[in-house]
Amino acid sequence: MSKRLEDFIKTNKEEFDDLEPSADLWLRIEKHLPAEGTEIKKREAKTFSLSFVLKVAASVIIVMGISFGLYLRHERSEAVNFASINPAYAKQQMHYASLVQTQRKELKTIAKADPELYKEFSAEITKMDSTYNRLNRDLATSPNQERVLRAMIRNLQIQSEILTQQLGVIEQINQTKKQEGNDTKNI
Repeated sequence: MSKRLEDFIKTNKEEFDDLEPSADLWLRIEKHLPAEGTEIKKREAKTFSLSFVLKVAASVIIVMGISFGLYLRHERSEAVNFASINPAYAKQQMHYASLVQTQRKELKTIAKADPELYKEFSAEITKMDSTYNRLNRDLATSPNQERVLRAMIRNLQIQSEILTQQLGVIEQINQTKKQEGNDTKNI
């Protein structure tokens, strides 16, 4: 199809070239063009007003300020090297943190067996954990980092004690259930 069209154009090329636009074509085009005064108004409309420029500048300053604030917040929240504060406290913090993590895993094992009890126990630990996280955030900016680190360790110790008690309660409940099961079997 395209080959036939190409052949037709080649054979009739001279007939296409002899056609020229009429002389009044430009006059008709000029009638549709905007007047010279309206072109100046369009250029004025394209320039920015001072209030627009100030609004854009204020927006840019606000965005930059918020970004800088978020950057500073992120920098402060970076983890502090506990060993640089006090190596002995750093070891204690690591010990209690791993102990609490292990005890929490043990506590999660009862979640399926007794979800209400787990919910009650985990609510208490969640409160203490939020206090620990707040102390951890404050550690970077605190003038007395050693004191804050001691408070964090004490928080972990209390969490561990509570978790030990909770696990003891669970063990007592399980023993009571076993004894009740054995008593019913003996009857």
